Amino acid sequence: MRLSDLQMKMVINIQDGKHLGVIQDAEVTETGNINYFVVSERHFFKRLFKNQVETNILIKQIVKIGEDVILVDL
Repeated sequence: MRLSDLQMKMVINIQDGKHLGVIQDAEVTETGNINYFVVSERHFFKRLFKNQVETNILIKQIVKIGEDVILVDL
């Protein structure tokens, strides 16, 4: 699966059902392992008028990757 495929999926926290946003970027080591994904809100106007909140999601926090969503346990 490519990063561009993951960037199309919504990221949902299973603890409270909150939509965290979408994957914007990934932190990758020199050996090619992914340390974490950077998730932020997709809404353009919200990003214009307030500080953009970014959440780092570790690989071990991902519970399930589905067709439309990524479920995480934060």
